[in-house]
This record gives sequence, C-alpha cells and structure tokens, in this order.
Amino acid sequence: MVDQSVIDTIQSRVNSQRDDIIQFLRELCAIPSMNSEIRAVGERAEAEMRKLGFKDVWWDQMGNVVGVIGDGPLQLLYDSHIDTVGIGNPDEWQWDPFQGKIEDGILYARGACDEKGSTPGMIYGLALAQELGLLDGITAYYFGNMEEWNDGSAPHALVEVEGVKPDFVVIGEPTCMQVYRGQKGRVEFEIRATGRSSHAASNHLGDNAIYKLTPIINAIQELEPQFINDPFLGEGRITVTDMHVRTPSINAVPDEALIYIDRRLTFGETPEAELERLRRLVGERDDISVSILRYDEPSYTGFRFPLDKIYPAWALPEDHPLVEAGQRTGELLWGSMPPSHKWNFSTNGIYWAGKAGIPSIGFGPGDENHAHTVLDQVSLDDVVRATEWYALLPGLLNR
Repeated sequence: MVDQSVIDTIQSRVNSQRDDIIQFLRELCAIPSMNSEIRAVGERAEAEMRKLGFKDVWWDQMGNVVGVIGDGPLQLLYDSHIDTVGIGNPDEWQWDPFQGKIEDGILYARGACDEKGSTPGMIYGLALAQELGLLDGITAYYFGNMEEWNDGSAPHALVEVEGVKPDFVVIGEPTCMQVYRGQKGRVEFEIRATGRSSHAASNHLGDNAIYKLTPIINAIQELEPQFINDPFLGEGRITVTDMHVRTPSINAVPDEALIYIDRRLTFGETPEAELERLRRLVGERDDISVSILRYDEPSYTGFRFPLDKIYPAWALPEDHPLVEAGQRTGELLWGSMPPSHKWNFSTNGIYWAGKAGIPSIGFGPGDENHAHTVLDQVSLDDVVRATEWYALLPGLLNR
C-alpha cells in the first residue's frame, strides 16, 4: 500500500507543475500531426521527456517515439497516439484548430481530446513516479504513436519488430477520467461489382455495376437485428461507409462499383463468420466479390507493416488486478471512482489485449463524443488530475 504522504506529495507536486503541463499540451496541439505525420510533435514530446529525466528516448522504424524511464523486470507501457484526423472544412471551426482557445477551463483544439490530452500527464506522471520510488522494479515506457491511420499497427510493430513487449498497458484515449477495460472489435470489408460500360444514351447495351450493389446495400441496412448483443460490450453494428465507381465519364454506364463496410464485432462474432454472412447475402455469382480489406500503406518513414483489417473485441474482468489497481488509484487520490466502463470506438487495445493478450486498461481526460469533431476539447483540470493518476498507478501494480 502506498503511504498517504506519497499521495499528498504527488498532488502537491502536480499542482505546482500545472502551468507547465497545460503549456506542454497547448504546444502539442499547436503542431499539426495529421496523416500520421508525427515527427514534429514527437520531437516536442521527446524534448519534454529529456528535460524530465527519462533515461532514454528513441524512435522506432515506423516513426513512433518511445521514452524509457525506470529499470526493473516488470514492464509498464503508457500508450498515447499523437496523430490526429484532419480538420475537415475550415469554415466550420470558430477558432484556429491548432492554436485553439481556452474558455471556462476547457481547451478547444484539434487533438485536445483525441488524444494529445493524455500525453502531458503520462510523461510528467512517469517522471514523478520515478522520483518518488514508485517505479522501483519497473521499466516504464511512454509510447507516442500513430493510430488514426490503422489502429493497432503501431503497437503490433513495436512488439514484433522492435522487441518491446510490456506486461501491462495503459491506453490514454479519452475515458471521462474513468477506468475503461474493453471495447468492441471490428472488421472492414469490400464488396466489388463488375459490369459493362456503354454510352448512357444506349444504357441497354451496358451492365450497370452500381445497380448490382443497390439491393446489397439495402440488405446490409436490415442486418443489425441478427447480431449478438453482449451484456458488457453491447450489440454488433454494420455500416456501409464509402462507395467508389469506375466509369469512363458521367455520361457512361459504370463498369465497376465497390462499397466499403465497417462491421463492429462484439463477443461471439468472428470476422470469418461475418465474411460468410456477406457472401451468402451476395449469393453465388461471378460478377460480385466480397473480401476483407488489407492495410499496406507506408508510414511517413516509408516503413510498411501489412495487416488484414481485423481488430478483435476485448475486455478484462472487473476483478482483474490491473483494473482493480486502476480503480484503487483513483480512490486513493480522489476518494471515489465510478465503475469501470468501455469505449464505444476502437483503440490500440485491439492489438495490446485483443491480439497479444497483454492486460490493458484505458484512462484519460476527455470524452470520446468530442473526438473528430470541430468541438474537440478537454478539461484542463482533468488533464492535470490525470497526471496524478499516471504517477500513482505504478505503485499499486503487483511486482
């Protein structure tokens, strides 16, 4: 058990660092890091880690930044993605999305919620944990990575290519300052139809690929009542998210059309079974194919890590030692904690817990409902309070 004097010291020290923590966050948000171009924002995080006494900071082959502090057999990793989605239509923003604004204690800026808001607390928290002896027996990592391009790729490569495989992971995606312990999975599909082109004035000579997909889209829209509803993760979902057409011109019958499908998976549902469901829906025909998408885009360093776009569901039980440690951390700091919960969206947990089986929880400031919106925001009080949690947690882990 951590002595009360240590808890008091954490809260006092974090309060004294409040201005530095907030300024650090504002500087992170001011650096654009869209399309996985995270080098500049990662260098800002690197500078702060070196200032705070991390024993090493290095860059992996994919282009993610890794800070190391402490020296022990137990390995703890704090995962915070520092890339963001784009800003969309600039006219929809009422302030500069990178400079942001502070109003009523809330920072509004691109990435404030998803997910730069957890980075200052993780870095300052680990430095404070080291200073107070809470990392005795622990090697801790801060992993500032790219996630928006393909969640799970960065941690998968860190383990398989760089050889860093932690014993415990904390994911800093927004959790409303609660401990999160799971999420739905997903799989992404493509349905492709081929036809025959002709001039639109002689459309009877063609074979319209779009029309072949219309009844399939309608059938997909009616699928959800058939899906499993898990008591914790909730029910499966399916959405047609995009459509591409190949046509010689807008005055011609298209000879190819394809749709992309996002299928959110709960426990008891598998990518293979859902692939077969869609194939049954399409039927036996040579002009329409169904497949699972594969990701093979290079990172900004040129590094490739090809993966099928399969992202498993995962959850830890409420009584798992890591979940209990996360809950107890909040209780010691603030007197109480709400029950552990789950994300509605996807995170790097699909690899850490879903594929690698590494016990993982989430904790971070912000509400996922603000992610990817022009109201991207985070409470600055919560950013600072999260630092206390990140500092204390290592002291409650079973060595």
